[in-house]
Amino acid sequence: MADREQAYKRMLDTAAKLQWNVSMILEAKAVEAEKVRNWMLNHVSSDSFIEQHQQLKETMRLHDQIVEVIDGLTKLGRGMNAIMKVALEHGLDNEGDGGNLFGGGQSGGRL
Repeated sequence: MADREQAYKRMLDTAAKLQWNVSMILEAKAVEAEKVRNWMLNHVSSDSFIEQHQQLKETMRLHDQIVEVIDGLTKLGRGMNAIMKVALEHGLDNEGDGGNLFGGGQSGGRL
């Protein structure tokens, strides 16, 4: 039983580290987006483009890149949540001590 508990603890620790890394990525992307915004405000004007269509096209390209990053991180988070849910439900189904994840039920185990 201790091996299973250790495996669950490692899974939770890994999930927490992954979430922390995702938050660091998002923070870095926010800083990058702010720099891009400031640069665009100072350097990109209607005079920079021959046609308004080109200006809109470039703006949409930058927007699409940001949306792709956010979408990818959202999918990563959802995937991790689904994996953790399945693993934890499977673990609870296999527990014989009343369904407590870390054996705190009938056996009186502690973390």
